[in-house]
Amino acid sequence: MAVMNLPRAMLIDMDDTILSAYGRPEIAWNTITTEFAAELAPLPPDVVATALLAYARQFWSTAEPIWRIKLGEARRLTVKGGFAQLAAAGHRALPDDLADRIADRFTAYREEEMFVFPGAHEAIDTFKALGIKLALVTNGAADMQRAKVERFALGHRFDHIQIEGEHGFGKPEERAYLHAMQALGITASDTWMIGDNLEWEVVAPQRLGIYAIWMDVHGVGLPPGSTIKPDRIIRSLTELVPAARK
Repeated sequence: MAVMNLPRAMLIDMDDTILSAYGRPEIAWNTITTEFAAELAPLPPDVVATALLAYARQFWSTAEPIWRIKLGEARRLTVKGGFAQLAAAGHRALPDDLADRIADRFTAYREEEMFVFPGAHEAIDTFKALGIKLALVTNGAADMQRAKVERFALGHRFDHIQIEGEHGFGKPEERAYLHAMQALGITASDTWMIGDNLEWEVVAPQRLGIYAIWMDVHGVGLPPGSTIKPDRIIRSLTELVPAARK
């Protein structure tokens, strides 16, 4: 079977590339605040959800990498921060213990709702059958990310598994990509990076000469005014399978 114009190697992100994990946070926050509506009253759940989402986005826009390893604690902080902003706007003060329970429920809900995107396993298996070397390169805590690898049967599908919490470094650090390529025995010109984060899977890899493919699973397109130019944009790994491109 010919490899066609596919590369010698692929570095593939996990969350929101292979797995539906953390996309559409507004849906998750609205679901969770609705569950806690009685304790949030008289504040409407959607008002609380909007505040929590806004504060979480603000937090993660400048957060240090260590918070990716302490995700549960980070969520508790962001809910408390959202509560504080609501209080500053004149709404009633909400207690810290409620913030912790909402944050923990959000974390549990995200885990419950995760699934493998349709066709992702099959696409990865096809790449492997074609002789393409594969590395799973994911950020996050060691125990949490390793559990996903096992839960969703990803371990045997990759030649190299690289988890930030296990290796001590992650995207967008250059050594994250260099280490993965070294593990596979390939160079940047032979490699594609595929993932949903524009900084981690497009900008940083392109600086190293890696062909960068952005996963836009929901079809929302690039942010308005973005100067980032992925080498390719896809909505599913299945689009990279040769048969799907004939």
